[in-house]
Amino acid sequence: MALIVMGTVALDNLKTPSGEKRGLLGGSASHFSMSASLFTKVAIAGVVGKDFPKKYMIFLKAKGVDVSSIQIEEGKTFQWDGEYKKENFNAAITHATEIGVLCNYQPSISEAQYNISNVFLGNIDPVSQDKFLSLMKSPKFVGLDSMNLWIHTQKTALLKLIKKVDLFVANDKEAQDITGENNLILAAKALAALGPKFIVIKKGEHGVLFYSKQFMCGFPAYPVEKVVDPTGAGDTFAGGLMGFLSAAKKINETSIRQALVYATICSSFNVEGFAMDKTAKLTLADVKIRRAKYLAFAKVA
Repeated sequence: MALIVMGTVALDNLKTPSGEKRGLLGGSASHFSMSASLFTKVAIAGVVGKDFPKKYMIFLKAKGVDVSSIQIEEGKTFQWDGEYKKENFNAAITHATEIGVLCNYQPSISEAQYNISNVFLGNIDPVSQDKFLSLMKSPKFVGLDSMNLWIHTQKTALLKLIKKVDLFVANDKEAQDITGENNLILAAKALAALGPKFIVIKKGEHGVLFYSKQFMCGFPAYPVEKVVDPTGAGDTFAGGLMGFLSAAKKINETSIRQALVYATICSSFNVEGFAMDKTAKLTLADVKIRRAKYLAFAKVA
């Protein structure tokens, strides 16, 4: 096993201009695993309730995902009820959130997973993320994601954790909220000053910005004609990024640039269907075909 992700495994109820779906497999770790598994073997650590549909656990196993560290506890699975309006796909409207078994989650992993070298701390509270990281014996590369909720309510814990990671992934608003910098380049530099070697700032339909002390680069988003549901796009991006880097022989400028492109392509598939409609069937061959189109689109004369 080359990569483990700790995060949420959830049930989503979604409404967008394209329709309404209920009881879909969601969560940061689930979406992450869809793209990461294209490049390497991936394990999920998280918790679900007794109400979690068995078909979803079977589905994850069929995708080659190690689910042995997904705890099944008495109670209800974390559930999110959200909506996107046509005029702004970048802002989700939350109608209801049921924390369920996530409220008392104590991270744990199997003995065989202590030595996994690549770790990604998916979107969940920073205290749980830190507890999980402490379980790993000597990870070589650690990535971290967060969200505005934790930035506003648990910033001290988040800043403590950021010091311990190699890669921090945030969207533009999150980067601005943490640093107080409106300029994204200044925000990226401020984030790097907190500890991580590598900073990735997702800009939605405007692409992605990467910063390190060694180099900086940016890529446009893939031109998607119809966005159906953006839920999990950021997690899918992170999965593609970490999955590629976990499989790479070296983490350097070349592999990072390649990983950012692959991550961009993976997330473009995600938004074209509800939940995992597109990414569940995705193959590396599909990604490479779209990658070739993307490179032609983004080619500099």
